[in-house]
Amino acid sequence: MKKILALAALSVAATSGAFAQAFPSKPITLVVPFAAGGPTDLVARRLAEAMRKPMGGANIVVENAAGAGGTIAATKVARAAPDGYTLLVWHIGMAATTSLYRKQTFKPLEDFDYLGAINDVPMTLLGTNKLNANTYRDFESYIRANGGKLNLAHAGLGSASHICGLMWQSAVKLDKSMTTIAYRGTAPAMNDLIGGQVDVMCDQTTNTTSQIEAGRVKAFAVTTAKRLDKHKLLKDYPSLQEMGLKDFNLTIWHGMYGPKGLPADVAKKLNDALIAALKDPEFIKSQEDLGAIVVTDNRMTPAGHKAFVASEIAKLKTAIDAAGQFAD
Repeated sequence: MKKILALAALSVAATSGAFAQAFPSKPITLVVPFAAGGPTDLVARRLAEAMRKPMGGANIVVENAAGAGGTIAATKVARAAPDGYTLLVWHIGMAATTSLYRKQTFKPLEDFDYLGAINDVPMTLLGTNKLNANTYRDFESYIRANGGKLNLAHAGLGSASHICGLMWQSAVKLDKSMTTIAYRGTAPAMNDLIGGQVDVMCDQTTNTTSQIEAGRVKAFAVTTAKRLDKHKLLKDYPSLQEMGLKDFNLTIWHGMYGPKGLPADVAKKLNDALIAALKDPEFIKSQEDLGAIVVTDNRMTPAGHKAFVASEIAKLKTAIDAAGQFAD
């Protein structure tokens, strides 16, 4: 009997080892909570390309599952088989959803295995070219005088631009709130800002840099604690802290996640491939071209990123509760 049990144990161990060595044996899907062509989609597609080589040439595909502020995609991944073949690439919405949605279909800190952070993306505060303002001081004065007549666009509930707009309005304490208009994605919101159908928007540099450079919109400030001194285009724009919004510091980060319960060997292989991608000069350059900064600190690790997200949940809850705007 002991001999049979020993042989069975060896068989299980051999099978487990073969599974880990064989991974991946089929395409890996990176689920993105937003439409194709948006900032998060661009990050995910360039990450997929950078991870292929360290994953042994694996086929890594991007699937867009937009809607409900990212919660559709996140719920899909949380409920997927924990085998490493269905992963989530999401931004700060992972931390904001706890406060934005009072009815949760998943728990950010409990229903996922964290694989590591990807990048930090500054935000820019923009206005249509039709606005009678050219500096942040002029812009804020104009908003305070005309807030009730103006529209603030964002890419949808739970999007980075939605979160930024909430936090900025809360920080400046506007007496006359702007009318908030939710779009189904970044592209249509930006198109209407360019066309002058809406007045104000706050969005990631991955989406705004080319529009600012082309002169299609006006930029007034960046949302980071300090100026972006190393950014060739945005280095001359002030930070909101510099403009008097004490402690205002909003960076949109991206991270990668799998369903809770990934095999340890699979999780390690995915994290190793992620770290290799983050050190790839081509990937770093691709992120710099988008105005993003690749993560180099402890957030590259699963534990480091999870601890960071926990702190972001607490920070964002304060701002979202103060704004009193919820997605449900």
